[in-house]
Amino acid sequence: MDEYLTTEEVATWLKVAPSTVCRWRLAGKGPRVTWLSPSLPRYRKADLLAWLEGAAA
Repeated sequence: MDEYLTTEEVATWLKVAPSTVCRWRLAGKGPRVTWLSPSLPRYRKADLLAWLEGAAA
């Protein structure tokens, strides 16, 4: 089963503020998000790693 991360966990992992992750999400530039409810975004760890690979290329 995939591991799902909160916005705060993604921010900690990337060493950025949670507001930065939110801005990326709103701009469509961050890692793919999965909405568990209208106010509950989660990020699959696999999607985060894929996004990082793409950003590093």
